[in-house]
Amino acid sequence: MEAAYLAWDILIPALLTGALVLLTHVPLGRQVLARGIIFIDLAVAQIAALGVVIATLLGWGENLWLVQCVVVASALLGALLLHWSESNFPQLQEALIGVAFVLAATLGILLLSHDPHGGEQLKALLAGQILWVGWSQLGNAAIATLLAACVWWVIPGRFSRLRFYATFALAVTISVQLVGVYLVFASLIIPALLIRRLTNKRALYWGYGVGVSGYGVGLLMSFYFDLPAGPLIVWSLGGVALIAAGFIRLR
Repeated sequence: MEAAYLAWDILIPALLTGALVLLTHVPLGRQVLARGIIFIDLAVAQIAALGVVIATLLGWGENLWLVQCVVVASALLGALLLHWSESNFPQLQEALIGVAFVLAATLGILLLSHDPHGGEQLKALLAGQILWVGWSQLGNAAIATLLAACVWWVIPGRFSRLRFYATFALAVTISVQLVGVYLVFASLIIPALLIRRLTNKRALYWGYGVGVSGYGVGLLMSFYFDLPAGPLIVWSLGGVALIAAGFIRLR
């Protein structure tokens, strides 16, 4: 009985974390596909992760607010640079996104090269530690998600590209610290691929349903088979999306 309680005490916050990530990432993923900038999520997520590395190296790891300021500033700067490149070099945008990703990724490796715990930190930033998200961290993430939603609604529609990049940067800043770079990409792209041809309300039902189901299956398998949660959830999202695609095609 105690083991079952312990399991749910870990799994419920983790599943709620996944649902919180999906809340912003399903609609943003549709925007990413529509704009044809598939790898922007990897680039901005990697830049946000680089902000975590920089904050840690500066000795600010224990100060939550300083870390968040550095991470948000990093992600916003990266997003604004990509917004500028889209305005000035639209034909090169996907290539520039790839360059931004690889520069951020390799700079993180260089900065942590002399840190004895650098390998573990890089692994945590990439694969995430969703099973260890606590209630207080989840509460702070929910408030930050509300802030990202406010940015989306407050910035006028005529600044739609700027609004997209600013909201995207804030959403990814939150999620990359909760679930890691790989799950950020999977949460944005896998549901979006499934629902790309569906109408708005129906698309969101399927997107959120597949996303939450994928997180749930992955978390259960991770807990009971003692496998890394992040990578397993990525595969679960892919598997659930394939099954859902079959149902959609039959209907």
